[in-house]
Amino acid sequence: MGKKLVMAQKRGETRALCLGVAMVVCAVIAYYILGTTMLPLYQKSVWTQESTCHLIETNIRDQEELEGKKVPQYPCLWVNVSAVGRWAMLYHTEDTRDQNQQCSYIPGSLENYQVARTDVEKVRTNFHEHRIFYCFSTTRENETSVLYRRLYGPQTLLFSLFWPTFLLTGGLLIIAMVKINQSLSILAAQR
Repeated sequence: MGKKLVMAQKRGETRALCLGVAMVVCAVIAYYILGTTMLPLYQKSVWTQESTCHLIETNIRDQEELEGKKVPQYPCLWVNVSAVGRWAMLYHTEDTRDQNQQCSYIPGSLENYQVARTDVEKVRTNFHEHRIFYCFSTTRENETSVLYRRLYGPQTLLFSLFWPTFLLTGGLLIIAMVKINQSLSILAAQR
């Protein structure tokens, strides 16, 4: 009976150690992936200064109004604000600015024009209801654009690091508990 108990303990300890090591390895891989994808985007982001924006005007531009220019076929919301003592073009995120510099907001669903138009009108109405809001600007003097929301801010970075940290901590705790259990069983066997 004693040998079966010892063998079952060793098998359980081995499985627990494998689980702990696997969790630590997964956490290290996740940290590597985040370090090569998210961290550079966070470090390159120049939109660090939080400002108060005052809505000046909004306009929905349809593709007919943008004839002659190379613009995708979807409704385009253009928002002009006053921020940091100057007029600026408001962009929803960093990606919006990179996708189309003529649009402040690009709707999520571009397949159906009417759905996209409804989405853009809803966002426009929201801006008119809340005429003063927080936005992000850069410290550059000649920059004439601001962001409504940062994609790569400190909150996003912390949220991305939560699960790998949880995996690493859990894995290390499992390994430590197994090692403590092994050393306690050796001490008990010596008595």
